[in-house]
Amino acid sequence: MIRVSVQPEAIDAAAEQTAHDTGGHGASASFIGRVRGDGGLVELFLDHHPVLTAAGLEALAADAAARWSLAALTLIHRVGPMAPGDTIVLVLASSPHRAEALAAVEFLIDRLKTDVMLWKRERFADGRVQWVEQRGSDHGRAERWD
Repeated sequence: MIRVSVQPEAIDAAAEQTAHDTGGHGASASFIGRVRGDGGLVELFLDHHPVLTAAGLEALAADAAARWSLAALTLIHRVGPMAPGDTIVLVLASSPHRAEALAAVEFLIDRLKTDVMLWKRERFADGRVQWVEQRGSDHGRAERWD
């Protein structure tokens, strides 16, 4: 079962884990990404293209399912305004063996930073606003899966 969602609502990681892990898959791995509050950040806004962002996440999930023997995969990305500490992304992968579940989670988090249409804007307590550029290290981590 593959489940992908792009949503403005808060991500309830515990509820999602319960919904995901309903079948004795053997091994489940997860990644929860949260908004950092570095440098006085008060808001992270994720802009997106609804059709292209969803299609990008679905393509990555399908790629992971083709690469590894996964019993279940959940990929949820939040969009819109978020505060430090809010969950921005949740990746859950289950398989008969841990190595596949762990690899799938790492692949998904590495690739979504470069392959999915999302734009991040930061707002700080001192009034600064800036767009976040992709880092070279993001591309390096993504390229290792080619």
